[in-house]
Amino acid sequence: MAFASGSVIRNATNLSNNLLRSFSTSIKSAHNNNHLQTHEYLEANSFIGSWQAPKDPKEAQARLARLRREYAKQVKQVRKNYIQEVELLRLEKEQKDEAKREALRVANEERKKLKAEAAKVRAEERKIADEEFRLTLMKERAEKLEHWRMMEKKREEKKKEKKELLRRQSSTWIDENKLEEKLLEAIVNTVTL
Repeated sequence: MAFASGSVIRNATNLSNNLLRSFSTSIKSAHNNNHLQTHEYLEANSFIGSWQAPKDPKEAQARLARLRREYAKQVKQVRKNYIQEVELLRLEKEQKDEAKREALRVANEERKKLKAEAAKVRAEERKIADEEFRLTLMKERAEKLEHWRMMEKKREEKKKEKKELLRRQSSTWIDENKLEEKLLEAIVNTVTL
């Protein structure tokens, strides 16, 4: 059982590797085909097929040396052109990068300005809200203080009323010792009337 599952796993692995290999090969060949179709070839060089062997070896060496010098000059010119193109591309890239950095800097400054303005607006709103809250608190405190004063005044009035009532009632109070005399006087006064 273990051997069968191991071989199945190996077969699956081999199959996936083969598929991957064929897929990557097809991508490479597609790239190569595309490159062949889009490649621009240089025009034919005048040196190719221009050599005709002279009969004198010294003359052949002189012509070969002349051809090598001309080829070296052409290579030097091609290299110079390439260096100039690379330099132009580098300068162009540098300018693009500088423009991009400048655009980013301007965008960052603009974002910072907007952020600062938003912070100012929020600070103003917070300040207004705090002021309103403070005024509301002061109003509530004033109302509570007024309410408390009114309640104190009512308590004082009730105390005064109680004292007044107590004073009035206390003026009519009679001592127990004199209670009998007063009762007798009151009876006598009522009888005589």
